[in-house]
Amino acid sequence: MQNQKILVTGAAGFIGFHLSKKLLENGAQVVGLDNLNDYYDPNLKRARLALLAPDARFCHVSTDLADRPAMAALFAGEKFDAVVNLAAQAGVRYSLENPHSYVDTNLVGFVNLLEGCRHSGVKHLVFASSSSVYGANTKMPFSVHDNVDHPLSLYAASKKANELMAHTYSHLFGLPVTGLRFFTVYGPWGRPDMALFLFTRAILEDRPIDVFNYGRMVRDFTYIDDIVEGVFRVIQRRPTANPDWRADAPDPATSAGPYRIYNIGNNQKVDLLRYIEVLEECLGKKAVKNFLPMQMGDVPATYADVDDLVRDVGFKPDTAIEQGIRRFVDWYRGYYKV
Repeated sequence: MQNQKILVTGAAGFIGFHLSKKLLENGAQVVGLDNLNDYYDPNLKRARLALLAPDARFCHVSTDLADRPAMAALFAGEKFDAVVNLAAQAGVRYSLENPHSYVDTNLVGFVNLLEGCRHSGVKHLVFASSSSVYGANTKMPFSVHDNVDHPLSLYAASKKANELMAHTYSHLFGLPVTGLRFFTVYGPWGRPDMALFLFTRAILEDRPIDVFNYGRMVRDFTYIDDIVEGVFRVIQRRPTANPDWRADAPDPATSAGPYRIYNIGNNQKVDLLRYIEVLEECLGKKAVKNFLPMQMGDVPATYADVDDLVRDVGFKPDTAIEQGIRRFVDWYRGYYKV
């Protein structure tokens, strides 16, 4: 990783910030692209950037992925060894309200990235997909070798589209691409629109928390440090063609081109009510729960099969929620001074 120049999109975001920090600590030069949009509090994004800015090997570029001329100019002016795409319009529920933002960033922005990589000789594109692509699948744990053709939200569909678009560029132009399906990421500096952040704020402010599907939810909660370690290792492992890939029995996780898909999850099923219970213990306060039906586009359970990740990069996420939630609460109290 020493002296490699890596473009990280979404560098002021939750995962992008932590990954940029890890890359800098390991001697990489990081160009961090982020337009600091207001999907959630831009001040939190600026605070993350402020921790990266003192490192001379970090450069922030305030560009929108969907700005085609600006993206072309960025790739023409830089010589990136690798690109990690963590910029996206996130959120399953928000995709019901503002579908066009998902098209602009997750589709138009992604093809701009693919074109930049193609024309500038990038050696490896790593991109964030999502556990949401499993959609209506019920076979557990979710395997990258299973079909994922029934997404339940536009966000999930846009992530599935990213996998397809990346595969096309891998096939046509030999671009090595790796897609990573993240499973419910949480931890310090997390996103304010996600459950742990929302629950913590509400409990501390003596407001009820919304618990969907009447609490009958199961998630594979994955701690941020585990996600970052997985991404870091994957960047250094360029995919190659699978010599055993067959068109008459296609494996969705590999290809005849340099293409791979991995799950990065904790490989543990945790009941949402247990997650809330641990948070209550860490906060020293009980939550007032407002039980609600399942929201449109949501799924009742996620659970990751990470065998391929373990086999190929030698890493298995394993941070327990008791440890991870405690670290988040400590950060939250310190950052917001509560």
